[in-house]
Parts: sequence; C-alpha cells; structure tokens
Amino acid sequence: MALGQTGTESGWTMAPVPHGAAFWPQHVGAVAAPPGVSAQVAALGRFQQMALLGLDRMPAVDWDRVVVVGSGPVALGMVLELRRRGVGRVRVVTSRVHTAIDRAPWVECVSHVSETSVVIDAVGNARRAASMLSPGGILGLLGTPDDTETLAAVDVHRRGWTVVGMHELAPAAAPHSYRSAYTEATTWLSEHLDPALLKFWCRTVPGNLAPEIYQLLGTPRRPAEPVTLFDWRATS
Repeated sequence: MALGQTGTESGWTMAPVPHGAAFWPQHVGAVAAPPGVSAQVAALGRFQQMALLGLDRMPAVDWDRVVVVGSGPVALGMVLELRRRGVGRVRVVTSRVHTAIDRAPWVECVSHVSETSVVIDAVGNARRAASMLSPGGILGLLGTPDDTETLAAVDVHRRGWTVVGMHELAPAAAPHSYRSAYTEATTWLSEHLDPALLKFWCRTVPGNLAPEIYQLLGTPRRPAEPVTLFDWRATS
C-alpha cells in the first residue's frame, strides 16, 4: 500500500498501488485517515482495519477469550482492534523471544496455549492455530495461508469447530464497510494510542533501501518494528 497527501494540511490517503507510485486520491480502493493523523498511525490503521473487518465476520463471542497467534503487523492490528473493543488483556502466542508487540501493557506473550475456545491465526499457519483449539471452538483465519496450507476437514467435523475466513476483501454485510473501517480504526488510534508506542512498532526508512529491507524480512535480522514505512520523499 502507498500513503500520500495532497497538501500539508490534508490527511493521509492510502491506496493499493506499488510503493512509491503516484495515485489520485480518488483511486478505487483508496481510504483516507482523518486530518492530523500521523503517517505511523495511518499505517497502523491499515492493519487494524483488516482486523476490524475480520472480527465483524465472527460469531458473537466474548472478545476477552480471543487468543492471537503471531506477533507481526497483522497480529498487531488484531491486538489493537481487540483493545478498541474493550479487551483488558490480550494473549498473543509467538515463538519470538523478543517482540515489540508486548510493549503494549495490555498484551501478554506466551509460547503456546492449549484447549482455548477462540483462536485468531494472524500468521497463515492454520494447523498450528488449530492445535490450540478446544472442541466446539472458533478458528479465525486472518493471516493469508500459503497455497499448500491445509486443514483436515475430518478434524473440523469431529471436533465441531467453526472456521471463519477473515480476508478484508471478502463480501461485507454493509456497503462502504471497507472505508468506514479504516476511518474508525485511525480515529480510535489517534485518540487512544500512547504515542510512545509508535517508536517500537513503526520504522521509517528511505525508499531506496526497500530492496535491502525486503531481503531481511524472512531472516533473524528483520526489523524489530512490525511496520515499516518507506519514505520515497527522501529519495526524490
């Protein structure tokens, strides 16, 4: 996604175009953050928007029971959205020893849970997430699985699981849900997020370093911050 402004007083607009590409604010699929929102909050809102739309597809549950698998940007968006919905403490399952997501005082990072009733996979590993699910539980698939990822239908059948696809572009119940979800997320973040957390969650680097950063993403040397913003203005 690319972020842009039409002027110093205008809000950030985000559109599904390549990094650094020019786009019209009226681009199909573009979403706008309220004026005054920082680029970092606008970027975080992108991931919270995904979580907001995904949770809207879930059956009615007690949000305090939700366990999130993963600690990257998709998981961070889910943690923020659960907080917006009133969750006092969010359990996050991650294999990382040090992770920026637990900088939020309402996040508890653990290596594994068992027999829990609601699991959100924010990684794309449905089988791992399902291994933590109790009979009759609900599995939400927010992270995009690999084409080869499988979940045994017989397990879903015998254990009475409900599996919910949470892709943000799946058909929505209400028109304009995509744009309104982004506005709702960024507005809440601007009003409730501790600005001190942004330095742990967002890193801004010059756009010409994009190839180098991308090579690090799948390695232990990847940036500690879940969200990376490439500033193409610094290279123009």
